[in-house]
Amino acid sequence: MPGYVDGFVMPLPKANVDRYRQIASDAGALWMEHGALDYKECLAEDVKVGEVTSFPRSVKLEEGETVIFAWISYESREHRDEVNAKVMADERMKAMMDPAGDVTDYGRMIYGGFEILVDL
Repeated sequence: MPGYVDGFVMPLPKANVDRYRQIASDAGALWMEHGALDYKECLAEDVKVGEVTSFPRSVKLEEGETVIFAWISYESREHRDEVNAKVMADERMKAMMDPAGDVTDYGRMIYGGFEILVDL
């Protein structure tokens, strides 16, 4: 069964990790409630700056920041679109979005949808 994943990589000030963890936990609960199959947000632990490209370079990492790598799993792109529409229409998500802008620079986030190619 193929499947679909929304993935993203973004910078996060190290000083905001605990605050972001709460926002991500609350947001993840909404995605799961509205039908996502899986929700993961990961904090960089062994991520080096590459000579040409790397996770830090991809988000133009600045002093005092770390990298978040995350994904949300769905049955299909259609399922993703349905779940995301429900999440974005949820008043709880709308209430989370404004304060979340104080946590990091979302303009440097890289995101997109991916069809699963291999699932072992």
